[in-house]
Amino acid sequence: MVDFPSKVTTETSSPQPQQGASRLRGLASSATSRMDESFLRSVPAALMAAETVLGLLHWALIAGAPYWHFPAYGWVMFVAVALWILTVLLFLVLLFSVPQRLSAVPWTMTVMMYNGVAALLYLTAFLTNAATVWMFSASFHGHIGAAAFFGAALTLLYGAGAYVSYLDWRANGGDAATSTVPT
Repeated sequence: MVDFPSKVTTETSSPQPQQGASRLRGLASSATSRMDESFLRSVPAALMAAETVLGLLHWALIAGAPYWHFPAYGWVMFVAVALWILTVLLFLVLLFSVPQRLSAVPWTMTVMMYNGVAALLYLTAFLTNAATVWMFSASFHGHIGAAAFFGAALTLLYGAGAYVSYLDWRANGGDAATSTVPT
C-alpha cells in the first residue's frame, strides 16, 4: 500500500473521436457521393415522385374504408400497395446509381416493362374500384370515389412513365442485347 501513489499516473490526453460517429459520417458522405443528382431533375424522377405520393393517397383512402367486405377490393389494395412499394424501391435504385454498377441488367427495358405492366395493373384496379363504389355505404362513397380518381391518375402516370421509358429505350438502340453483351 505504501507504493500506491507512485504507481498512479495522471496523464491526460485529448479526447479521441468516437469510432462509431466517424463511421456514420463516412457512410453518409459515401451515400451522398453515390447519389445521382441529375436523376432527381429528370422527367422519370418527377413521374416516380408523383406516383409515390398519389399511390400512398390511393391505398390510404382504400384502407380507410371497410374494403375487406368486398373481395374485389383485395385486388385493388394488392395492386396499390405492391406497386407503391416497388416504385419506392425502383426510385431508390435509380437514385443511388445501381444501374451503373449492375450493367448486365438491361435497365431501360426493365423500367419500361415495369411501367407498362404497372399501367395495366392500375387500369384493372381503377376499373374494379370505379365499378364498385356503389357497394359501399354512403359514408364511404367519398373515400372510394377519391380512390377511383387517384387510381385513374396513377394509370395515366404509369402510362406516361412507360412512354418516357420507351423513348429512352429507343434512344439507347432499342435492343437489350447491345447493352448487356460486352464488346
